Amino acid sequence: MSQNTFTGLVPVDDTALHVTDTGGPGRPIVYLNGAYADQSHWRRVIAGLGDGYRHIAYDERARGKSKRSADYSFEGAVRDLDAVLTARGVDRPLLVGWSYGGILAWHWADRHPDRMVGAVIVDAFPVGITGEEGRAQIRKLFRKMRFFLPIAARFGLGARMSADQHADINIELNEIAAGSVPVLERLTVPVWFVLASGDSLGTSGGEMDEGRKVLDPILAANPNVQVSTKVASNHSKILSKDSPAVAQAVRDLYATMT
Repeated sequence: MSQNTFTGLVPVDDTALHVTDTGGPGRPIVYLNGAYADQSHWRRVIAGLGDGYRHIAYDERARGKSKRSADYSFEGAVRDLDAVLTARGVDRPLLVGWSYGGILAWHWADRHPDRMVGAVIVDAFPVGITGEEGRAQIRKLFRKMRFFLPIAARFGLGARMSADQHADINIELNEIAAGSVPVLERLTVPVWFVLASGDSLGTSGGEMDEGRKVLDPILAANPNVQVSTKVASNHSKILSKDSPAVAQAVRDLYATMT
């Protein structure tokens, strides 16, 4: 396993991803970002866990310091994770994913249980807006936001893409999330959730918390899937407000393996 510190670009397909690897002999953790976020959002979690782990984070295509691409699909994101693991010589990491990254993590766990020790999922759940009306709603939202998106990208909250490209990612992710219940039901590696409780992203009246309840029958059916903790913050603020809970979930999951 490569143990050298690294900050730079890793090529994949028609693009290159900006990767940060702290190196060292610690247990490897790979951080998977929200749909339009960059790796900077993990700094509090990484600081909380400290030097006993090997931390690998990267920016997805057209996010952060990574290059643009002709392909922003979920399958492209799967290939990106594979490319980072291969380039950095990472064997059997723990995946920690927030939002989009959480959905990527549980799909990776389903496809490659022998290549990872488990995953911590930060406020992602198998619910999505689907259908023609839902797709139109998402496109309308991002077109309204089109002038804000370039500014958001500078703060790690948007991608260097058009409004329609942002919408395409969101539409695909909602459909994948909505179809993920069978995936979670059959997982054979430990996948632990850290859930928020508040509303965000245009929701109100506990709407997002109702969505989180879809996990309940999955938790009852599959002992590999657990909720580590539920915190007071909302979806957008969970990594900044409740990073200690995420770090503790990582420690606790690893502790079950010793």
